[in-house]
Amino acid sequence: MAMRPPVAVPTLSRRAKVVIGAIAVLLVLFTAIGTLTNVYVDYLWFDETGFTEVFWTELQTRALLFAVAGVATGGLTALAIHLAYRFRPTFRPMSLEQQNLERYRQSIEPRRTLVLTSVAVVLGLFAGFTAQGSWETWLQFRNSTGFGRVDPEFGLDISFFVFDYPFYRLLLSFGFAIVILALIGSLLTHYVFGGLRLQTPGQKLTGAAMVQLSVLLGLFVALKAVAYWLDRYALVYSDRGGLFTGASYTDVNALLPAKTILVFAAAVCAVAFLANVVVRNFRLPAAALVLLLISSLVIGVAYPAIVQQFVVRPSANEREADFIARAIESTRQAYGLADVEYVDYAQQETGEEVDPAAALAELRNDTETIPNARLLDPNVLSATFTARQQIRNVYGFPEKLDIDRYTVNGETQDYVVAVRELNSQGLSENQDTWINRHTVYTHGNGFVAAPANQVVAGQEGGEPRFTTRDLPTRGNIEVSADGARIYYGELMQDYSVVGAPEGGEPREFDLPEGSDGEGQINNTYDGRGGVEVGSFFRQLTFAIFYRERNFLLSSAVNDASKVLYVRDPMDRVEKAAPFLTVDGDPYPAVIDGRVQWILDGYTTSGSYPYAEQMELGEAATDALTGTGTTALPNETFNYIRNSVKATVDAYDGTVSLYEWDTEDPVLQTYMKAFPGLVQPREDMSPDLVGHVRYPEDLFKVQRDILTRYHVSDPGDFYSGNDRWAVPADPTQDTQEPQPPYYILAQRPGDPEASFQLTSALNAFRRENLSSFVSASSAPDTYGQIQVLTLPGNTPFRGPQQVQQSFITNNQVRPDLTLFNSAESRAVFGNLLTLPIGDNGLLYVEPLYVEGTGENSFPLLQKVLVNYGDRVGYANTLAEALDQVFGAGAGEAAVDNDNAPAPTDQPDAPATPAPPADGGTADTPSTPEMQSAVQAINSALAALETAQRNGDFAGQGQALEDLQAAVTAYQTAQAQAAQAATTPGG
Repeated sequence: MAMRPPVAVPTLSRRAKVVIGAIAVLLVLFTAIGTLTNVYVDYLWFDETGFTEVFWTELQTRALLFAVAGVATGGLTALAIHLAYRFRPTFRPMSLEQQNLERYRQSIEPRRTLVLTSVAVVLGLFAGFTAQGSWETWLQFRNSTGFGRVDPEFGLDISFFVFDYPFYRLLLSFGFAIVILALIGSLLTHYVFGGLRLQTPGQKLTGAAMVQLSVLLGLFVALKAVAYWLDRYALVYSDRGGLFTGASYTDVNALLPAKTILVFAAAVCAVAFLANVVVRNFRLPAAALVLLLISSLVIGVAYPAIVQQFVVRPSANEREADFIARAIESTRQAYGLADVEYVDYAQQETGEEVDPAAALAELRNDTETIPNARLLDPNVLSATFTARQQIRNVYGFPEKLDIDRYTVNGETQDYVVAVRELNSQGLSENQDTWINRHTVYTHGNGFVAAPANQVVAGQEGGEPRFTTRDLPTRGNIEVSADGARIYYGELMQDYSVVGAPEGGEPREFDLPEGSDGEGQINNTYDGRGGVEVGSFFRQLTFAIFYRERNFLLSSAVNDASKVLYVRDPMDRVEKAAPFLTVDGDPYPAVIDGRVQWILDGYTTSGSYPYAEQMELGEAATDALTGTGTTALPNETFNYIRNSVKATVDAYDGTVSLYEWDTEDPVLQTYMKAFPGLVQPREDMSPDLVGHVRYPEDLFKVQRDILTRYHVSDPGDFYSGNDRWAVPADPTQDTQEPQPPYYILAQRPGDPEASFQLTSALNAFRRENLSSFVSASSAPDTYGQIQVLTLPGNTPFRGPQQVQQSFITNNQVRPDLTLFNSAESRAVFGNLLTLPIGDNGLLYVEPLYVEGTGENSFPLLQKVLVNYGDRVGYANTLAEALDQVFGAGAGEAAVDNDNAPAPTDQPDAPATPAPPADGGTADTPSTPEMQSAVQAINSALAALETAQRNGDFAGQGQALEDLQAAVTAYQTAQAQAAQAATTPGG
C-alpha cells in the first residue's frame, strides 16, 4: 500500500507573527498594570486602617494554594504526557490511521517542549485560580478549633465535619482532576505517537502504554475508595429523610454498611489495575472494575432503595424517630436556639370575646409597654426627615431609618435615628463637577433623633418630634463637632480628596451660614482616615485606578491630600474581616459624643452535621429587604453565630471588631488565623454595649427555623401538626414575610421594659396567631429568646386578619377613600404586636397620609388599635384605647400627641404653654397673662417657620423671644395668684 506524503501544517508569515506578538504583549502589559494597581490600592487601604495582617495573610494563603495546585496539576499532567512521549514506539505499523497521524507528529515534534510547557502552564493556571478561591477552607483546616460536642453517629468532634471534612473533599477533588487530566493527556499522546492504535490491526497497546494507563486507572480507583470512605461521613448531610437533615434509618442501616463494603471493593480493584503492570492483561482489572460497578449499583443504590420502600416507608414515624430527634437537637444547636424560653401564654382564652374588666385592669397595670408603643415607622419616615432636616440639597437620609434607644435624664426610650449624610445624587448641575463632587462636597453633618412614641400636635401635626436636630447638631443627645461630621456612611459611594497644605484655604463645605442659610462655612479634614496621595507615584496610581487625570492635573490634589474610599460601613467591615457575613442593616449611634456605625458580623458554615440547610439570602429576606437594607448573599449554610460586633467611626473610618460570641469555634479558628484582628469583648465601652441590638437577619433566620423546630417530639415533628409560619407583611402589596420590629416593651416575667426584636408567627397555612417571638437586646439579658405560645385552638388574630379588620372597619373605610385621592395617599405603618400582661396581645398600627406632589412627605393622621375582636381608630393612641377598652383606658398610655416639648431639650423652654386665655382654674386671667400668651404663640410660630426654612439665626431669636414670653407669663401668673390670695384683693 502506497503511503501519501504528509501535508504540511500552514505557518504564519513573519509580519503576522510580529503583529500578534505585539498585541499579546500589550494585552499582558495592560492586564498586569491594572491588576497590580488594584492590588496596590487595596494594600494602601489595609495599611491606612491598620489591617495589613489581613491583606498579607489572605494574599500569602491564596498564593500558596495557587502555587501548590498549579504545580501539582500542571506538573503531574505534563509528567504523564512526557512519559507517554518518552516511551513511544520507535516503529509503528503501516496503516491509514498512522499515515493520517504523521502530519500531527511532524508538526508537534519540533515544538514538543513548547506544547508541553503550554499545556502545563494553562492547566496549572486554571487549577491555581480554582484552588486559591478555597483559601478559607485551608485556614479553617490549619487553625481548627474543637466544638466540645460530638456527632451522634461517628462520635467525632463537630470540628471534623466543619473544618476538616471540607478540606479532605477539596484534596480529593484535585486528586481526581489530576489523575483524569493525566489519563487524558497520556491517552492522546499514546494515540498520536502510536502507543495506542484504535484502527490498526494487531496489538492495540504497546507494553509501555499498558503500564502507564494501568497505573493511572489504578490511582483513579484508589481515589474512588477514599471517596467511598469519605461518603460515609457525608451521610450526616443526607436529605433522604425528606422532612429532616442528617443520616436516616436507611442511611445508617443500609447505605453506611454498603459504603464500607465498597471501600474494600474499590481497593481490590485498584490493586488489580496496579498488578497489571506485571501481568499486562486487562481482563483481570476489567473484571474487577465491572464487579465494582455492579456492587455500587446493587448494594449502594438498589438495596438502600428497597429498605426505604419496604421497611421505612410503612412506619416512617417510628423508624425515623431517633434520627429526627438528632436533627432537632443539632439544628437548634447550629442556629443558636438550644436555650429558647417557651412560655404558655393566654391559655385560658377560648374565644375572641375578651373580658373588658380584666383587659382594662391589665391595661391600667401596664406602665412599661403601652407608654412606649411606637407611632413612628422608620421604614416610612425617610421623606419626612428629609423634608424637615435635610437643610441643604447635598444632604440626604437613607431610604430606611433606624431604631435605637437612649437613656436621657434617667429614662430609657426608643428613638428613630439617622445621620445627615452626603448625598452625591442630590447635587445640582452646577455642583456636579469633579472639583465639587470630590473635593468640596466631601461629607455629611449631623445626627437626628425623634422619640419613637411622640409626634407633634396641632394643625400641621403628625410630624416626628425632633429632640436632636439641626446644624450644628443640638438637642438631648450630645454630639461633638468632629463626631457629627459624616465622612463614612451608607450613601457615600464616591471617593473624596481631602486635606489642604498648612495655611491653605479650607475647601470642604461644612455648614450653612447666615440667616438665609445661603452662605457656607468650610472646613479641612484632619481625621486619621484616608490614604495619603501627595507623591507623584501615588497620584499616578489613583489616576490609573479611577481613570481620572485630575489626580495629576488639579491643584486640589497636593502634598497634604488624602483619598477617602471604601466608605460604606458594610464594605469596610467585610474588607477588614473577609470571613464575616455582615448584617444588611448598619445603624448609627452616638458613642461618647461621636457618631459610630454599629454592625453585626456573622460566622457561618454549611457543614454542621444533622442541621437543616438553608439559603442565607432567602431566609433573611422580608418585605423591606432592598429598601434601605442590603440583601445577604444567597449562600448555603446550616450554622450561624452573631460572633462579632463591629463599629465604624463616621468621621475617621476607624474599624473596630469585637469578639461578641466568646464560645464560637468558627470565630476562634479565624482569630488564630488573623491574630490581633478581633479585640476582646471586654474592650467594648459600656456606652457601646448599651447600644448593641439583636441583629435582624439572624433573627429572621432563627424565627424561620423555629416554625418547625420548636417541636421536641419526633412524632409531632414528623406529622407536622404543630407547624408555624412567618406571616406575610399585611401593609405591603407583596407576599414577602413581615419584617421583625424593634420595640421597647415589658416581656412577661420581666420587671421592666427592655429593648427587643419581635415577630408574630402564624399557624401553618392559617392566618391565626400561634406564637410571639422576642429576642432581648438589653445588656444583662442580651440574646435571650422568649417564645409566647398561644393555645392550640388559637383564637388570636394574625397580622393579616387584623389588617383586614382595620381596612373594613366602618370608620376607617371612608377615611381611606378620602386619603387615597389624586392629591394624597394613605400609608400604613408597621403593625406592632404588643403582649399586655399575661393574657392579651394588643396590635398598634400608625396610619400616615402623604401627598402626591414632588416634595410631599408622610404625616401621622390616625392610630389603629386591635384587641380581640375590638378595633379602635382615632387621632391619638389614648383615644383609640378608649374606644376598645372604654372611657379612661387611654390614661394607661402617654398622650404624646398633646405632650409639651421635651424638657431635656436644652434650647427650648421647660415650661409648657399656658391655656389659650392665659388663666387656670385657680388663677383668673389678667391682661398681662393674655399678652404673654400671645407672645408665646407668636414665638412658637416664628420658631416653626425658621426651622422649616433652615434659618438658624431666626431659630435662635425665636427661642430667645419664647423664653422671654414664658418668663413674662410666669411672672404675671405669680402676681395674679398673690392678688387672688390677698384679703380684699
